[in-house]
Amino acid sequence: MADAADSSNTKNVGLPILGAGPREKDPVCGMTVEPAKAAAKQELRGTTYYFCSRGCAARFAKEPEKFLAAPGSSGMQTAHSAVDVAAVRDGHRAKAVHTGKIATSSQAGSETTETVAPKSAYYTCPMHPQILQIGPGSCPICGMALEPVQVSLEAETDPEYESMSRRLWVSASLSVPLLAIAMWGDFYKLPFSAETRNWIEMALATPVVWWGGAPFFERFWMSLLNRSPNMFTLIGLGTGAAYLDSLAATIFPQIFPASFREAGGAPPVYFEAAAIITTLVLLGQVLELRARQKTSGAIRALLHLAPQHAHLIALDGSEREVMLNEVQPGDRLRVRPGERVPTDGDVLAGQSAIDESMLTGEPMPVEKSPGDSVTGGTLNASGSFVMEAQRVGRETILAQIVKMVSEAQRSRAPMQRLADKVAAYFVPAVVAAAVLAFVGWVIFGPQPRFANALVSAIAVVIIACPCALGLATPMSIMVAVGRGAHAGVLIRNAEALEALAKVDTLVIDKTGTLTEGKPQVSGVELALGSPYTKDGLLSLAASLERSSEHPLARAIVQAAAEKKLPLADAVNFLATPGGGIEGEVLNKRVVVGTERFLRARGVEFSAVAFSKIQLDQSATAVYIGINGRTEGVFLLTDRIKPTAAEALKELRAEGLRIVMLTGDRRETAMSVAAKLGIEKVEAAVQPQQKGEIVKRLREEGHVVAMAGDGINDAPALAAAHVGIAMGTGTDVAMNSAGITLVKGDLRGIVRARRLSRATIGNIKQNLAFAFFYNALGVPVAAGVFYPAFHWLLSPMLASAAMSFSSVSVIANALRLRKASL
Repeated sequence: MADAADSSNTKNVGLPILGAGPREKDPVCGMTVEPAKAAAKQELRGTTYYFCSRGCAARFAKEPEKFLAAPGSSGMQTAHSAVDVAAVRDGHRAKAVHTGKIATSSQAGSETTETVAPKSAYYTCPMHPQILQIGPGSCPICGMALEPVQVSLEAETDPEYESMSRRLWVSASLSVPLLAIAMWGDFYKLPFSAETRNWIEMALATPVVWWGGAPFFERFWMSLLNRSPNMFTLIGLGTGAAYLDSLAATIFPQIFPASFREAGGAPPVYFEAAAIITTLVLLGQVLELRARQKTSGAIRALLHLAPQHAHLIALDGSEREVMLNEVQPGDRLRVRPGERVPTDGDVLAGQSAIDESMLTGEPMPVEKSPGDSVTGGTLNASGSFVMEAQRVGRETILAQIVKMVSEAQRSRAPMQRLADKVAAYFVPAVVAAAVLAFVGWVIFGPQPRFANALVSAIAVVIIACPCALGLATPMSIMVAVGRGAHAGVLIRNAEALEALAKVDTLVIDKTGTLTEGKPQVSGVELALGSPYTKDGLLSLAASLERSSEHPLARAIVQAAAEKKLPLADAVNFLATPGGGIEGEVLNKRVVVGTERFLRARGVEFSAVAFSKIQLDQSATAVYIGINGRTEGVFLLTDRIKPTAAEALKELRAEGLRIVMLTGDRRETAMSVAAKLGIEKVEAAVQPQQKGEIVKRLREEGHVVAMAGDGINDAPALAAAHVGIAMGTGTDVAMNSAGITLVKGDLRGIVRARRLSRATIGNIKQNLAFAFFYNALGVPVAAGVFYPAFHWLLSPMLASAAMSFSSVSVIANALRLRKASL
């Protein structure tokens, strides 16, 4: 078997590895790297090491011996895992099998060794998952930039994004003066001849088209080789023809017939059209790649929820800190206050209150005692406990959530570009029209026939150049994004904006979306015969709760502060995780907590004393006992947002079906649903179940939007056609969603839908303008009307058509700024 470290003797089966030069192995992650294209390199004791990314180089610089000591493999198994990838043949989707070894196979009696790279080295196309290759690149089918199969824990620079950004800025800086000279040169009577101006335009346009547009010509060529016309076929054909025709007109103007020359005697040039189209497409690519980076941020934020270390308790009772990947099932771990639970397991000793909002979305902490299960990534709010690890690594609930979000994002392919659909028919039609024009002029045209035929064929391709078509969608989207921002609606991608207009089902989270997302004191009730006032009880309770870090304690203190009640000092304070608190305030023994806790502390508790109080099923009851007698109860609820009812009423009026999805108990969910008129409720669901419910609705034929704010909503947000996050929620939710409501106001969904409909209508109008000018210009350029009217595509007509089509599209798109939302 060939050694794993010897990448030069290995063969990649079914996976295209770009480039055929010498390769070195990254000592950190094991990825094969071309020295000339390495992201970084370092010398150590006379040996040069090459790295796939700056992140790997930084790790190596800190601990070189650690990575060099690992024979033939990476020393950072927690960051990268080796995979054996099956060959991609006959359009079938590749399957990744986690093996951690170099695979071998015998073919025709000889042994062949596969190159196995880290999973982080593989890239795929969101729209065509059967495309899989090592390293970044573009999809040979649609031309879209590939994205990593696996998101790493640490954010790394995207070479594709950096390259496109650099090309955009350079191209834009050259295109602006080029456009000014081409559009207004004659008006301002620049002091040089038409021939000189052509040379200046060529000097400005050449780096834009051939350097800035180089990736697009590569994709253009790939689309021809793969016989899959797409947007880049149209762009390459149009910009290439415009530039080459203009180049010929500048260097060899004498080959053009007199009828194709301008008043000054020089043939027309289209350098500005080629440069502007290239710059606009670069802008679209940069925006798309930036949106992709934010999408991977959702998975990265989930990965950061798991702590990197754990406190392992040895058999002799000693404790030491270990890396999380060293924890095995059956290990005993200590979790301290304020730390996140390292992995899934059961509590062995101690009590605590754990914030499980990651799973349920509910703000109320859950009390844990021996025998209860805990989940990795949840936050230990108070108390210390010892747990036994049950599930580790990929088996944990958090790992399953990460997997679901990643798969959902990859399966939710971006919007099929309308230009791609058009290109499948438009490109062959334009080429056919150009060929027919050439043949027609050669056979039937006046002398010089060949020159007229050549110029006419090129003119057909140039007039079909997608200048207005390229502007139609991005201009409307850009204006709509700005309009949405002013209305408190942040739109991250065009796909979400387009799909929102078609949504018929809105799945909506309860906590933090319909409600405020934090416990508040909704009422104070006195026990029968209590001598205290409601404010008096609140003042005593808040005086004691000031010493507690419990979320319910903070709610009681906040309620007292809002009423500006005086607070006294508490002494002999004692907190019992899972029960309540006790102490002395103004020489009174005060106990605050659950009914069971008060009884355990010897406080007299009579159910009759609260028999006339109507307790809200959605409320959490916190009792207060003073000097051995229960005097009252505080009702804490998660209040419904003031605008929720109005927003849901408007959405129902537009024909949307509303479904509440929550991890809270059913009694609480039904109470909130009844107040808001929601009929369909799914309660007590886990994060993975939320994603499954959304998928089920999609399979039933519904166009689904999901509105949520928490980590537990991320799988559902990613699985929906449109994910809508609350700006007041978590970064994970916002990175998983396509639309964010800045203030968490649900009325923003209504505004977003109206903006979506207006934008789609505007895009269709723009495309109509673009196709109208192409439909008008192509027949004229081909000479269809020459026999009857002697019409040819004069330079003035070509320039006017292209300019006016672009101006029409821009002016129409700007109308969105005044769209009524």
